[in-house]
Amino acid sequence: MKQGLHLKFSQNLSLTPQLQQAIRLLQLSTLELNQEIDVLMQTNPLLERGEEGEDEYGNDVDSADAVRETPEGNLASSPQDNISMLPVENDSSADFYDADLAVPDTVSAMDLAGPEVKSADYSETYSAEFGDEFDEFSNGSRWDENAAPADDDSDFKPQETLQLTLREHLLSQLKLMPLSERDQLLALLLVDSINEDGYLELSLEEILEQIPAELDVDVLELQTALRHIHHLDPAGVGARNLSECLQLQLQLLPKTTGYLDKAGLLVKQYLPLLAGRDFVRLRKELSCDEATLKHVQQLITSLNPRPGSAFSQIGSEHYIQHEVIVKKTKGIWIASLNESVIPKLKINQLYAGILKRNRDSSSQYLQSQMQEAKWMIKNIQQRFSTILRVSQAIVDRQRNFLEYGEVAMRPLVLREIADELDLHESTISRVTSNKYMLTPRGMFELKYFFGSSVATDTGGTCSATAIRALIKQLVDQENPKKPYSDNQITDLLAKQGIVVARRTIAKYRESLNIAPASLRKSL
Repeated sequence: MKQGLHLKFSQNLSLTPQLQQAIRLLQLSTLELNQEIDVLMQTNPLLERGEEGEDEYGNDVDSADAVRETPEGNLASSPQDNISMLPVENDSSADFYDADLAVPDTVSAMDLAGPEVKSADYSETYSAEFGDEFDEFSNGSRWDENAAPADDDSDFKPQETLQLTLREHLLSQLKLMPLSERDQLLALLLVDSINEDGYLELSLEEILEQIPAELDVDVLELQTALRHIHHLDPAGVGARNLSECLQLQLQLLPKTTGYLDKAGLLVKQYLPLLAGRDFVRLRKELSCDEATLKHVQQLITSLNPRPGSAFSQIGSEHYIQHEVIVKKTKGIWIASLNESVIPKLKINQLYAGILKRNRDSSSQYLQSQMQEAKWMIKNIQQRFSTILRVSQAIVDRQRNFLEYGEVAMRPLVLREIADELDLHESTISRVTSNKYMLTPRGMFELKYFFGSSVATDTGGTCSATAIRALIKQLVDQENPKKPYSDNQITDLLAKQGIVVARRTIAKYRESLNIAPASLRKSL
């Protein structure tokens, strides 16, 4: 063991705070970007929202002067050389997207890392909860008693409709039923065991085991409480399986409904045969002809197998905003930014003036906040500039899709766009994630335009998206009584020059949520 001095050369990548922020902003969606800006504005007094026609310092500018062309060569391969881009200052950090962003996804990911109830209180707890929730939801709305009265001169604001959950909807109905307090508690206990689809998840025996023995509840009481729930809306709620759910809905139909008896017999005894499309055996078991069986099937399919689905969808909406708009101008498809989603940010002039007048060490905090605000404004400009460049490159390659639809989609990989724009593949991946493009054919995520290729017998290639579209067309045009098997679809595509294995057809069919041929057969 001895000490020594050694000279060693090595290369490593250093991520500056500005670059880390640029990478993080690039992969955010528009909604996430606005949330990121709101958080930063709460901690940075020099950053604020701007108005239309203002630059980052709050000066009035003409809209035509506010948007300048990008440096020469950004869209060299595009036929539209005069596409307007967001401004980028010409300093040493203006082109960091070309080199510094060429880092693996794992690097940027590091930056992002930023009582049991006692059995003795069982009845008391449920009765208190039962009464509170009934009072809250029986009127169909919530009212704040301490809220100030509305001003007569204030603008009228429409009231939002109260969205009840399935549990709240059932409780509001139980409140109106003439039940004893004990029956209400048992019914509440069963309601708590109903899932979002409207089914009773646990058996009555399992629920009975969870009830304290001192309450002296038997299975017969639970069965009575379950019958009360079966009479609630939506029809079929509280069922223990699909067969019982459909039977409950059939029992509520008028007695004059056609084919009601055979439909009830089918869902009670022969539902697996219907699921397996064994129509020959069904006709034999029901002693009916094909026309009668078809009407019975139509009656059953009109029922709702998930009675609670209308309530489980509350709050599940996913809102998206498109960053790019594609239009055809003089025969050329051109991509442009959606200005409504571009954040309008500027520097707070009050604090900027204070910082300009005081350059001493006491203003060091404001100086750091000023630099952070400038970084944010610049990175947002660069973000949308890169999105537009990538979008235009995608549009140039997918013109046939815009003209003719999915069947004309051409194969495209990230490297092809990265090589043209002189960017790294990881940058293209970040740009195309959670970014949407509005086209005359609908709204699509940028990643939708990328796909693998399949060789054709003529030596060309065909996009996987186009093959899926062809499979969907064949299934839509098939004979319902004799649907195409995967082998038959393979042969039909081979006649069109597309050689695809049967297992590949099965994989694409499953991705389209298309059932196998045996389950697509109908009367």
